[in-house]
Amino acid sequence: MRLKLFSLLNLPLLAMLLTALHASPARADIWAYIDGQGVTHFSSLQLDERYELFSRGGESFTTGKTAGSQAQGLAATPPRLRAYFELSPGYKAVRHLLREASDKHGIDYELLQALIATESGFNAQAVSPKGAVGLMQLIPPTAARYGVKSDKTAQAEQKLTDPRTNIRAGSSYLNYLIKLFPGEIELAIAAYNAGEGAVQRAGNRIPNYPETKNYVKTVMQLYNQLKPAGTGRGTSVSSVNSGRVRMEMMGGASGRANLPGALAASASFALPEAAARLD
Repeated sequence: MRLKLFSLLNLPLLAMLLTALHASPARADIWAYIDGQGVTHFSSLQLDERYELFSRGGESFTTGKTAGSQAQGLAATPPRLRAYFELSPGYKAVRHLLREASDKHGIDYELLQALIATESGFNAQAVSPKGAVGLMQLIPPTAARYGVKSDKTAQAEQKLTDPRTNIRAGSSYLNYLIKLFPGEIELAIAAYNAGEGAVQRAGNRIPNYPETKNYVKTVMQLYNQLKPAGTGRGTSVSSVNSGRVRMEMMGGASGRANLPGALAASASFALPEAAARLD
């Protein structure tokens, strides 16, 4: 299942979140730029001169900060990242479905959140060049294993654009993979991207596919920030180096590093009560 670019936020919301995220240390620096199609690309590295700093990562323990202050910085990151997702209409429309799937399978809500953000950017109509469909980017043969098949009422591909159907099948598949590779959440995520056979053929290791390696890093980076270690994870995870994240945000000038600047270091962020990727 390939990663794609999809719309989550408009530029004004991005500007607000830039200010909020800049005010709090994160697990890794994130860079971003808007391309000629209005797509905002995120990366853990400044890949070229177009990228501007989106958020600054927490300082190393060797910089003179105490362990206590570092821990406080890391603890402050997840609420702001969650706030980032809360501003996505696609995400808000399916939160209850993620909760249902989390409760049914015992999968961390935040893991589902990170995986869907990576797979489709919460675009229920997403279709990949390889025919993966919907929020969790399922191909029809995989979906058929969980009861989503073409019939007289609709083709499987059409059924998979329904968020409830897609999340039910996708979370069931993820649950199967987590049980297939117990205690190895990275392998389950790799299998979701490349197939369980690819992981098994690699000797129960992450296959040596650049896309899959980057996919696992991206999902784990988001998951680690949404639910840091020590906060009651439902699955066993280990730290994975940050990877490239790309999402789409329509608006703004294009073709250059043009993200809002002059971010106030002392700014604070709170959501209104009414509101809260990789090729």
